[in-house]
Amino acid sequence: MNENLNMQFDEISLLISQAKENSILAVNVELISLYWKIGEQVHLKVESSEWGKSIVSSLSEFIQQKEPGIRGFSSQNIWRMKQFYETYKDSPKLSALLRELSWTNNLLIISKTKSIQEKEFYIKLTIQERYSSRELERQLDSALFERMLLSDKKLSAVLREVHPKAEETFRDSYMLDFLSLPVIHSEKDLRKAIVGNLKQFIIEFGKDFSFVGEEYRLQVGSKDFFVDLLFFHRELQCLVAIDLKITDFQPEYLGKMEFYLEALDNIVKKSHEKPSVGIILCKNKDSKVVQYALNRSMSPTLIAKYETILFDKSLLERKLDEFFQLEQDLEN
Repeated sequence: MNENLNMQFDEISLLISQAKENSILAVNVELISLYWKIGEQVHLKVESSEWGKSIVSSLSEFIQQKEPGIRGFSSQNIWRMKQFYETYKDSPKLSALLRELSWTNNLLIISKTKSIQEKEFYIKLTIQERYSSRELERQLDSALFERMLLSDKKLSAVLREVHPKAEETFRDSYMLDFLSLPVIHSEKDLRKAIVGNLKQFIIEFGKDFSFVGEEYRLQVGSKDFFVDLLFFHRELQCLVAIDLKITDFQPEYLGKMEFYLEALDNIVKKSHEKPSVGIILCKNKDSKVVQYALNRSMSPTLIAKYETILFDKSLLERKLDEFFQLEQDLEN
């Protein structure tokens, strides 16, 4: 089969794949809309004291007799539909987004979050990153919402200027518990573990990251230099160099990264791409040291830290409550 014919066949195959994906999405929209309407009806009947638990059990049995073989209408699930409706009935801007999530993901968010703000955060993140239920559950269990609110993100001024979306793209810290690293590990151990768990790493960093290479070689003059990890970010349309450090951030790390970015932009970057971004991923960092280092930096760089052990979510929730209380006290 010639190459031209292959390309034509690929185009038709792509149309079929897109149609399948669109049909799955359409079915999901209808299903979530149905659950919303049922939840609303049950809510109204219970609120008016017309229905109780026994009536809902009877409804479940009636549906299963009327529609044999249909699944998802146990009495327990019908009560979940009621909870689903009650959770979002006063949040019209969120209720419009719920149909973009699977029922499993909707239930995960309802059961594992507290405030409507937290629910909104995970709804939008799940849509943006197209999380599976397993991926979403991991982010919920790692207390991403609390970590984001308590973060002290430091980006260079140049990074904010060159890539306005950087603020929402990158994080202050990343949870790498899936690497199963020992407490004492080397930078090589860290790099190899990341490459060996690349799928989970990209899920943690964001699905717009595409892996380019490990120890990516840059030849400048007669010398070779190696970037620990090199990625391409589809949304930002730029290369992203990651320098791994198993120690606290030191100001001299920034000079090395600036050199890498200059070399990447001159040697590797394509003409249509935007300036490369650098991430110095450290075991820890002092906020003031980072701020001083970035104030004079002329490169689009950020400093982030990594964690290898999951936080105690209840501890983060308490810290967040203290943070909100402090804000309230300052306002009063």
